[in-house]
Amino acid sequence: MRSALSIRRDQRRQDVRTRADADRALGIACNHVDIFAGSGDVVVPPSRQGEQFARRVAKTPRRLGNWVKPPDKLPQVGRGDKTRNLDFLFGALKVAPDDVTAKAIEERIWALWTLSPSDTANLLMTRVKTAIEAKDLDLAIKLLSAIVKVKPDYVEAWNRRATIHYMKKDYGRALNDIREVLNREPRHFGALAGLGLIMQDIGDNKQALEVYRRALALYPRMERIPDLVKTLQEKVEGRDI
Repeated sequence: MRSALSIRRDQRRQDVRTRADADRALGIACNHVDIFAGSGDVVVPPSRQGEQFARRVAKTPRRLGNWVKPPDKLPQVGRGDKTRNLDFLFGALKVAPDDVTAKAIEERIWALWTLSPSDTANLLMTRVKTAIEAKDLDLAIKLLSAIVKVKPDYVEAWNRRATIHYMKKDYGRALNDIREVLNREPRHFGALAGLGLIMQDIGDNKQALEVYRRALALYPRMERIPDLVKTLQEKVEGRDI
């Protein structure tokens, strides 16, 4: 039978872990506005709500939504001026005349995001894909962590790791990686959609609505997002009279 001293010691350790989780969640919550630098569209939760946010994340029943991922087969793209190519494609994405055209442009954007100038990073990303297909998510995270350590500017490695953290129901780490993605590529509609999913899952429909609207401003024909915006708009703002 365990002594009262041993029980108290274990409880103190658990309390330390809980406070650490709350501090991490507080830091993530307070940095929401940073990932939309200059936009002013998303309101930062007040600091005093940090522990409430952490508790909400811990208690929320997890439902794995439809995280936006790159297509299994991507078109071949050259290693030209990536920034210039992306700027052109995002301009075309906004005015795409139909869903088929928009999807073709989306696939070229994903192809540019996925291609790294580093052959090592590209090789490791191939192994990440194999690990995910084998459902070895821990190995996939280790590989992605190695990539972002040597190539921290490789946006898609951060995004893929955020996806896996979400699959593992680790919302805190997923949010942290999403922030890294959007700091480097504010137009990453996949990461924005992922952020919206997490906000929905923890019950913050207002924040989710703002994020989805930002994604639609970049990609008006994005799958499923218009319906989510319509549903959340009715919940958050009420029906039009």
